Amino acid sequence: MSITYNEASKALNAAIEKAKTLNIPVSIAVVDTGGHLVAFARLDSVYGVIDFAIKKAKTAVMFGVDSDVMGSIIAGAEIHGYGMINSNDGLLTIAGGVVIKNKEGIVIGAIGSSGGTTEQDKEIAASGAGILS
Repeated sequence: MSITYNEASKALNAAIEKAKTLNIPVSIAVVDTGGHLVAFARLDSVYGVIDFAIKKAKTAVMFGVDSDVMGSIIAGAEIHGYGMINSNDGLLTIAGGVVIKNKEGIVIGAIGSSGGTTEQDKEIAASGAGILS
């Protein structure tokens, strides 16, 4: 099962509201279980963080864990970390990519936020992911 457009819109809108309360110009991406973009918003962010938001979400959904958790795993991989980071068209393993689970606890997609600090990005993405669980 993968996230529907309506579910992705709900997650995106919740994340947008959180970003607005923090007054952070971010890009936010929601992807399905295949890592394909379903919904996106650019809230006056700089151009460079668009790809970051998408890659954070893709990293989270591809491995079933938040992007910062994957970063910790890769950091422990030493020499093999380079290959892991550059797999799958490049991963982004810093905070801001959060898996989205349905009410049954099944991963149905992921959301990524970029443009704030890593803590802010994670908070914004988590706000979106939490709306569906």
